This record gives sequence, structure tokens and C-alpha cells, in this order.
Amino acid sequence: MKNLSILGFALLATTAFAATTTTDLYNTAKTGQGSAVGSITFTDTKMGLLIQPHLTQLPPGMHGFHVHVGNSCSDMGMAAMGHLDPKKTGKHLGPYNTAGHLGDLPALYVNQNGVADMPTLAPRLTVKDIKNHSIMIHAGGDNYSDTPEKLGGGGARIACGVIN
Repeated sequence: MKNLSILGFALLATTAFAATTTTDLYNTAKTGQGSAVGSITFTDTKMGLLIQPHLTQLPPGMHGFHVHVGNSCSDMGMAAMGHLDPKKTGKHLGPYNTAGHLGDLPALYVNQNGVADMPTLAPRLTVKDIKNHSIMIHAGGDNYSDTPEKLGGGGARIACGVIN
């Protein structure tokens, strides 16, 4: 726990004058907007994009977590289109592999109370990269591969927010 506190302090110390944006997330819905599940704050750091979730009422466990191309969450999140992939790699390889989607993020952990509040870091992204796109939480986990299932096997789109 001490090491986690030191890491948190180091990340906060590097963000004093960094670009920051906060996005509200909602459960996906067939029409309109679903119920609110919280927000995520994105902050540029020297080590990449700091992602600070403040989310509740989600299913416990690991969840696929990605920046999607579209800037809409309608139609059960399908309007968000696919993962952000400006280099057109066509590969889901996770957040640390430069040969894959830029929008692949570290998996999101939701505790037994339905809360996700553990910060994570996306080393290849900045706030500028994600603006006017969407952030998506999937029903299942993510194996950072296209096998045995495409896009890490994350499953249904359960929560989404447009990053402005």
C-alpha cells in the first residue's frame, strides 16, 4: 500500500499544469441515455494519461475498457463505433503494444460493492488524443488479444461517456 501511495503522489506531482477533462458515464440504453454511473477524470502526466474513475453501480470484476472512435453512446453504445485506431492497425493488443489500437486501455477493476475508483495509466495516450471520442466499459474482461475472441472478448457495451 505504501508503494501505491508513493506512485499516487508521483503522478499527482507531475499533473500540476497538465491538460485535464472529466467525462460522465451512463449505462447504455436502446434509446436516449441510461442511468448515471459516475465520472472519469483524464489527466496528462509525463508517464501518459492518468485515468481516475469515480464509478458506482457496475457489475463486480474486471471489465474491458477502451476509447472508441465515435462521439455518441446511443443504440446500446453501438454508435461509439470501434476502438480508436488512427494508425489503422486492425489489432487489439492492449494498452502497452504500439502495434495495436491506440484506444486499448488497461482493464477496469470494479470491487464487490460495484465501485471502480482505482486509478490507472495509459502510457500511449493524451487528453488531446481522446477528445471528441467516447469511453466504453464492456461486460466482461479483456485478454488484450484478438484470440480466441475478437477485441479481447470483452462482451456487451454496458456503460459509455462522450469525452468533450
